[in-house]
Amino acid sequence: MKYMILSYGSQRDYDGLTGNATGDYAWTPADFTAMVEFMQTFTAKLEASGELVDTRGLVAPVHTRRVSGSTRAGTPVLVTDGPYAETQEVLAGYWIVECDSFDRATEIAAGLAECPGPTAVAARAYADVRPVAEGPEGPEM
Repeated sequence: MKYMILSYGSQRDYDGLTGNATGDYAWTPADFTAMVEFMQTFTAKLEASGELVDTRGLVAPVHTRRVSGSTRAGTPVLVTDGPYAETQEVLAGYWIVECDSFDRATEIAAGLAECPGPTAVAARAYADVRPVAEGPEGPEM
């Protein structure tokens, strides 16, 4: 079964990654290097185990567009540039893994807690694990 592991961040986190002070932390170049090395190792282990299907990080929320409403003649009713005041957290990246069980996918996601970085970032970090529907007979809705 395939599972999607979703990691979250905020525009403030992306600002911190670039070394800009955010009020409670800024990533140092060493913090950033350690995080990148961790993510590369984390992903390489999944690739070596044969469990990795795909992974991507996403660019900062300021580069997001939200399309909402119905379309009329192919034109969206509302297009809003990010970031969005309604929420602080946004999808920062994901892994799609194929493994034996939900428990194994959860174990993989728990490994993300070892990612180095500023204490303020680690204190609010989390990941979601969701089964991927592979057709109409997919996971229970």
